[in-house]
Amino acid sequence: MSANIAEMEKRRAAAKLGGGQKRIDAQHAKGKLTARERLDVLLDEGSFEEMDLYVEHDCVDFGMQDQKIPGDGVVTGSGTINGRLVYVFSQDFTVFGGSLSARHAQKICKVMDAAMKVGAPVIGLNDSGGARIQEGVASLGGYADVFQRNVLASGVVPQLSLIMGPCAGGAVYSPAMTDFIFMVKDSSYMFVTGPEVVKTVTNEVVTQEELGGAITHSSKTSVSDLALENDIEALLAARDFFDFLPSSNRDDVPERPSADAWDRLEPSLDTIIPPSANQPYDMHEVIRKTVDEGEFFELQPLHASNIIIGFGRIEGRTVGIVANQPMVLAGVLDINSSKKAARFVRFCDAFSIPIITFVDVPGFLPGTDQEHNGIIKHGAKLLFAYGEATVPKITVITRKAYGGAYDVMSSKHLRGDLNYAWPTAEIAVMGAKGAVEIIFRGQNADGIAAKTKEYEDRFANPFVAASRGYIDEVIYPHSTRRRIALGLRKLRNKSLENPWKKHDNIPL
Repeated sequence: MSANIAEMEKRRAAAKLGGGQKRIDAQHAKGKLTARERLDVLLDEGSFEEMDLYVEHDCVDFGMQDQKIPGDGVVTGSGTINGRLVYVFSQDFTVFGGSLSARHAQKICKVMDAAMKVGAPVIGLNDSGGARIQEGVASLGGYADVFQRNVLASGVVPQLSLIMGPCAGGAVYSPAMTDFIFMVKDSSYMFVTGPEVVKTVTNEVVTQEELGGAITHSSKTSVSDLALENDIEALLAARDFFDFLPSSNRDDVPERPSADAWDRLEPSLDTIIPPSANQPYDMHEVIRKTVDEGEFFELQPLHASNIIIGFGRIEGRTVGIVANQPMVLAGVLDINSSKKAARFVRFCDAFSIPIITFVDVPGFLPGTDQEHNGIIKHGAKLLFAYGEATVPKITVITRKAYGGAYDVMSSKHLRGDLNYAWPTAEIAVMGAKGAVEIIFRGQNADGIAAKTKEYEDRFANPFVAASRGYIDEVIYPHSTRRRIALGLRKLRNKSLENPWKKHDNIPL
């Protein structure tokens, strides 16, 4: 028996050393943690249980039969984050550059299958040189096997990808199909074709960072939800973020004790709206003064900043928040903000997370650039997402709600459950000056000014909409948190089903 135990310990030690001390040192020299060190930070201490520690590739081409390392370049298993079960895989760049073989893919698939079976989130730590070239099509088949699991798991268990090194070629499509992506600045990148191929085909000279770095993907492309400074920050952010997510679509949102009174009043909100309709204010302040302890986990803060998305808590329970941001483009809806918010709304609906919407929107952004790039179809995505959502939906109109954008932002007509307005709300087809110039075309300046005042008195308030039942109540701004908390209590057992269908056909 002792000989068997000694053999087991020897094999375990070999597997845990990965590609060897020299390659571990090289990983550290780049400012990166190893695959196992990352899991130590991400998971609760002592909670990780590894699977497939001894798996090796079965490739015999190009001398690979003489290069076998237990684990085959990916560490897989399960553990807990703040006591809640999670399945994980962490690619090991010290073993064949983290490249994906058929066996490597098989390990990832096994973890994802297990997560689906028990209803637990999956977190993937990506750090890989791509497909293992020596295996050819077997490696490509492995990628497709993982992709299929991503598709099947979508909307069933939350999937989070942490890009902590290279992720190129076919490897990018697995993270792209997960729910959220966090990247690390200066050490991670994602692209379908690298700088060399780009230069050959299009003659463009571009660096890896410019082409697919964390800042590029979190500001320009929206591929990434956050860009973090280093491995430690990314892993700790993932731990915080995980606490907002339900374990699966069969589980309720997580709940944590909160010392923040549900009926706390916030008098400062009574004066947050500026006297001039053209003067901005920061919607972040409204959000933070409404949620528990002012804690708001924002996603995609650098992309389409005219809309804000993220998670907070009310009475200790997770809520998704969507809000127009008057500080950026006056909070107007455009292509990027519509896509950003639509995807977030659909995630919340898939996992039964109530949606709180703060509205201050002057309309959709005009211009040939927007029209020619498909604002009609992209704007419809947000409309579609809100319209199909069956979770509790509470809407607060703080100031402007003009035109079709009023409809889109979780209006009563899209089955909003509770639609509130502050006294400063203006719900109309368009702003007073533009409306008057159309209705009273040809009048002189004095006539236009008088009619503008008349229009403002008639429509620049929430009471016309309230008189038709489109607004449930005009509320004091200071009571916003209390109203939302009460509303969520009422809606906790909400039951609403869409007509049976195989699936919808959202305007992609």
